[in-house]
Amino acid sequence: MSWKGHLQLRYRRDGERTTAHDRHEGPLRVLQRLYPEGPDICHHVLVHPPGGIVGGDTLHIDAELQAGSHALITTPGATRFYKSAGEPAEQTLVARLAPESRLEWLPLETLAYRGCIAHNRMRFELAPGAEMIGWDVLALGLPAAGEAFDDPQAAHGSYTQEIELPGVWLERGTVRANDPLLLDSPLGWAGRRVLATMWFAAGSALPTAKRDALLQCARDVAQRNDAGPLSGATSPHAEVVIVRVLADRVEPAMGLLGATWAAWRQEAWGLTAPIPRIWRM
Repeated sequence: MSWKGHLQLRYRRDGERTTAHDRHEGPLRVLQRLYPEGPDICHHVLVHPPGGIVGGDTLHIDAELQAGSHALITTPGATRFYKSAGEPAEQTLVARLAPESRLEWLPLETLAYRGCIAHNRMRFELAPGAEMIGWDVLALGLPAAGEAFDDPQAAHGSYTQEIELPGVWLERGTVRANDPLLLDSPLGWAGRRVLATMWFAAGSALPTAKRDALLQCARDVAQRNDAGPLSGATSPHAEVVIVRVLADRVEPAMGLLGATWAAWRQEAWGLTAPIPRIWRM
């Protein structure tokens, strides 16, 4: 049996508070609105009760942030794409940000099990004045347990990912289990099995000083973790700053992203970064 899930999230500013309305169909929903930082920022925890995504499952998230709203969306645990019998499993996110809104898209890691056929697509449409911080952490197989994703003899097994800021940045690629050249080459994954991507994006060009400060924040964090995962920070477009991380395990990558998130939050928005309690449970 395949699951079809659809979740609509609507955030709006009501005085000093960001309020939210959600509707769901199928096994995809959010927990109650949380305000650990006060009424200005609405925290939501996205849950998928079946616990994993298999071939034939389709999950779609549609988020809309009205002017002045601020939402932080995370998950209580890893997203798991399990082995497929032949059909792809799909998860899609489309987020639309009105002027002066802010989104923090901070899910925990995605695990791509051996034999999965997974498609994960994210599209973020930012109006002028809108800003966001987002990340994506992908682990191939189960690195901590020594369970491999790659298999030179695999008939199938692939993970396709797309991250799009229309007209600004498009990340699209497929990792195949039988492609050792990509997985092991120093020009590819270099034998590591965790890839993390993080970005700060705006709906209009970032002032040069702000963009340089965000880049420096990311590089300072990486320098303090020089014995940790490989990482680099770039700005391929005036509206986005990107951090890339390659690691052997999830935890060092998440640690680096968390520190960068805290630095960016303070630099760009003058906010501290309280760790969501769900991450510690």
